Amino acid sequence: MFTVGSVKDLEVIQKPTKEKMGRGRFHFSDRYSVFDWGEMPDHIPKKGEALAVMGAYCFERLEEKSVRTHYKGLVENGKAVKFSSLKQPSSVMEVCMVSVYKPEAHVEGGKLTYDYSAYTQNLKNCLIPLEIIYRNGLPQGSSVFKRLEQGKVTLQQLGLDHQPKPGERLAQPIFDVSTKLEETDRYVTWEEAAKIAGLTAIEAAAVKVVLAKVNETINEIAAHAGLVNEDGKIELAFDTQRRLMVVDVLGTLDECRFTLDGLHVSKEIARQVYKKTDWYHEVEDAKKTAEAQGIKDWKALVKTPTPRLDPTLKKVISEMYMTAANEMTGRKFFDTPALSDVVKEYNEWAGKKQ
Repeated sequence: MFTVGSVKDLEVIQKPTKEKMGRGRFHFSDRYSVFDWGEMPDHIPKKGEALAVMGAYCFERLEEKSVRTHYKGLVENGKAVKFSSLKQPSSVMEVCMVSVYKPEAHVEGGKLTYDYSAYTQNLKNCLIPLEIIYRNGLPQGSSVFKRLEQGKVTLQQLGLDHQPKPGERLAQPIFDVSTKLEETDRYVTWEEAAKIAGLTAIEAAAVKVVLAKVNETINEIAAHAGLVNEDGKIELAFDTQRRLMVVDVLGTLDECRFTLDGLHVSKEIARQVYKKTDWYHEVEDAKKTAEAQGIKDWKALVKTPTPRLDPTLKKVISEMYMTAANEMTGRKFFDTPALSDVVKEYNEWAGKKQ
């Protein structure tokens, strides 16, 4: 059985039960998504293989630090193998599966709300319905600036003692959290996150410990390629003994924002291009309208066609994914230029567009 996602597909080999984890395979595609829109009209060549390679390498480095994960290996010749045994890039990753309990949506007082009553402190073998986020810096495009401007978060809630500026590096990382299973990801406080996910105070603290280890590990891996790990997100689950484990995928150019000499090396490049389009502004207006009026399908409010990427930019982004996979893992899976040369190519493209 296949479940098609916006970026990767899930092949269910054995379904999880309440007491036992299942087994599945992620099929990473060349699709990409921005602004919660889902699949965009272009595909990025070799992106799927690059994501799988980066994710596998990060999972194995985490396991060396005794962090539990659902990762089993990358699939080669029909079998799951560890990264060191991989002979060529694979876009298929085998993982353990847990149950997912989607909160039921309903309109209350004219606003869309979600029922998280299934998440109790006794629930095991399940996805935690949160995206857990670390921020080491605040690059241009960080959602923190928009949230501060709109009054949706305060400096105190972020642990900041001053108004930050784009490009600022933080003395201490910010740990942030949003919902995962709603129509649009919604930032929440840690107190609200613990409540909706059924976390005890000890478990909520343990989530931050795992996040800190992930952040530290990705910092080290990114440094191999000369990259700065600005921010990133992870997903967590409880295993059959209600122990935390890292799930989905992490440490890739989709889950993280990396920079090289201040330039984004991630799908953030595409985001910044789209932010200059009428389509993006319509997307933002649709989200606001849906939130205010309790409309579930905000995408139906967007009438402007989704723009395509410039062919040269698409080529550059493809090279970024492949080269980052090479340089972060220390293995040349893809025949691409050095990352510094890819960045130079992007700067030349951007200069012509100004």
